Amino acid sequence: MKKNEIRQRKVLRHLVESYIATGEPVSSKLLCEKYIVNASPATLRIDLNRLEKQNLVYQKHTSAGRIPTIQGYRAYINQVELELKAEAYKDHEALREILIKYYQDIPMAFHYIMQLLAKETDQLSFVAEPEISYGYLEKLDVFKVSNNKLLFVVSLDSGIDKTVILNYEHPITEQQIKAIVRYLNERLAGHRLFDIQEKYIEDLAQKISEENKLLIRFLDELYKAIIEISKYYIHFDGRISFLEQPEFDDKSSILRFLGFMQRQDQLVSMMQKHDKQSSPYKVLLGEDFCETDMVNYSLVYARYEIFGVPGYLGILGPARMNYRHNIPIIRDMAQIITDTTNKGIVVSKHEH
Repeated sequence: MKKNEIRQRKVLRHLVESYIATGEPVSSKLLCEKYIVNASPATLRIDLNRLEKQNLVYQKHTSAGRIPTIQGYRAYINQVELELKAEAYKDHEALREILIKYYQDIPMAFHYIMQLLAKETDQLSFVAEPEISYGYLEKLDVFKVSNNKLLFVVSLDSGIDKTVILNYEHPITEQQIKAIVRYLNERLAGHRLFDIQEKYIEDLAQKISEENKLLIRFLDELYKAIIEISKYYIHFDGRISFLEQPEFDDKSSILRFLGFMQRQDQLVSMMQKHDKQSSPYKVLLGEDFCETDMVNYSLVYARYEIFGVPGYLGILGPARMNYRHNIPIIRDMAQIITDTTNKGIVVSKHEH
């Protein structure tokens, strides 16, 4: 790499890190005085002009300093990638303690993990629940909560329980429910929910005589219940301290951001789409959101597994965030959750 290209990389890096730290446009004079002392302001102005032509930085107006573009942030993240590999999350024992203490209550464990992640990053943290269609059924329970409503409780061997209430318009007694549930547990326990939904329910229905309409109807409800509980749900940390950042200095920006948080299907779809990349973490910026209102925001997340059941955790915030600090935390938290559960430090209900 040529000498001037090396210097331009340094200029971009220092510009991005200065802007992340202060939120103020960065001038050639500041770069010269604080970061690159062996180059003149005139030389650095030339470098900044070249970076601007590459769409890595821009000026709000002629006399102002430069601000990184979305492409500039991407280039910066790529530039520090090797350094990120050498960084590690320092408080891994605190995370392991949460997992061990609440191993029988996965939702509570994630509640505290979100709080820890929000505290470490000063951004809006989230956990996307494990995609339980990958999990194995340990036990099915069904209870009659009224004349036309049934409560389905699906327990996985990972220790995760999911419940859903469905309308059931056909007459059925408690004894009939118990007999059907016993029959279904004998045939379905130990199979993946995905396979139960896609294959086993249909196979059972074909083997049942048409006279047994009660069981056939019940299988239809079980199919609906599995579809309903298999949906991802994203939990966000309840604190609002992240709104103190200057990017949220007006009501409209807050409302746009909070509105985007509500579109959970879109968020999950984005993460799943980019999850095919091999990197242990993902950073979505700008056009990745496919929303003009979100072009100045960033989503940093990683995939974890609990006993083979995958989910996501990460942060959502302004593009101007401390990537060198945040990425190793998110990457390592996801890996610690996966490793801790896979090594058996946290045991599933079935194993316990």
